[in-house]
Amino acid sequence: MAKSATKEKEVGKVSSYYIHPKVAAIKLSGSLKVGDKIHIKGHTTDFKQKVSSMQIEGKSVDTAKKGDHIGVKVSDRVRPNDKVFLE
Repeated sequence: MAKSATKEKEVGKVSSYYIHPKVAAIKLSGSLKVGDKIHIKGHTTDFKQKVSSMQIEGKSVDTAKKGDHIGVKVSDRVRPNDKVFLE
């Protein structure tokens, strides 16, 4: 019997959100790379998107690892403590 939902892996948590550039600051607990599909889920947040770009301290990067604090452009508003899952 096939499972209908795929098991998503938590890779980070939103620490803050910047309204005008629409960027989420995410503290990673796993690795992430440009092109990955993520699912951001929280109390009032629930959407999926592809990671189109990532920055660490203002520099564009293609990959980030556990412990990195990254900025990711998001398509919708996110809130602190929203969880970030890798699809």
